Amino acid sequence: MTTALLIGAGAVGVRAGRQLVDTPGLERLLVADRHAERAAELAEALGGSAVPYGPLPAGTDVVALAIPGDPAVPYAHRAAVAHVPVAAVSDDPTGLTGLLALDPLARDQGVLVVVGCALAPGLSDVLARHAADALDAADEVHVARVGAAGEACAATVRRARRERAVEWRDGRPRTARRLGPELVWFPDPVGARECVSVAGVETIPQAVPTVTRATLRAADVPPPRRRLLGSPRPRDDWGAARVEVWGWRASARDAVVYGVIERPGVAAGTVLAVAAAKIAGLLPAVELRTPGPGARALGAVVEPAPFLAELARRGVKAAAFEGVSVP
Repeated sequence: MTTALLIGAGAVGVRAGRQLVDTPGLERLLVADRHAERAAELAEALGGSAVPYGPLPAGTDVVALAIPGDPAVPYAHRAAVAHVPVAAVSDDPTGLTGLLALDPLARDQGVLVVVGCALAPGLSDVLARHAADALDAADEVHVARVGAAGEACAATVRRARRERAVEWRDGRPRTARRLGPELVWFPDPVGARECVSVAGVETIPQAVPTVTRATLRAADVPPPRRRLLGSPRPRDDWGAARVEVWGWRASARDAVVYGVIERPGVAAGTVLAVAAAKIAGLLPAVELRTPGPGARALGAVVEPAPFLAELARRGVKAAAFEGVSVP
């Protein structure tokens, strides 16, 4: 019996739960959330069981963390100690760093912790790896994103746009000068959006180890819609990611550009569910690029083509941009 523990019943957790229960071979879904009533509501809707937000239930085969980065780190640590693999959505720099820092522990415990299983980072890293494989040598990766999966994710994006930008250059992260917004073209109906450089590039060099420069840009996130009565309702607008990878084909400089458009919660939930199902031993068609233990970015763990094919089968599709890219 394969049992998955889904932690987080928000915008991403709802979508991840739906995808997990539809995965062949998964026999039991456990749901935990800081708000017990929300976990119980989601578990009832999905035919699973609500469990306390805290101890790791016995018999858990995989943990899917649909919660922000900082709270996710202790849960991932607890699961690794118990020899249970983990997939986490975290998209904030602090959470990404904390999860990746679990690498020595994960190796010692012989367990896999997959970090950044969302739209960007996550699907964007898989697309970067896929694009790099199409070149003879890839050395630059530029990712841009628009949209947020719920208010916690939106708050992370707003904070990142206020704080210092960080880019990957010559083997390490460096504080970058923010020169103002840049117009980035995403797939329709999102279209052109002004984006600024932000932090959060930690997963890109793992996905594309030959990269010498990597950047991440983010568009602004509108405030939540106000209800006439009650609390604010998070937006569920379209989100998108654009991944541009530069390198060489023979002696010519060239670029491969991929784009994806989807509601951020749907994209992140689907990516998280597929990653969690795979490391639980399900989805045999999805191949692991590096199956050994450790804490690594999603783009470093999975083979891009079969992973993207599984996402497409579940409704999340990426496409290549046609035309000329300008560095």
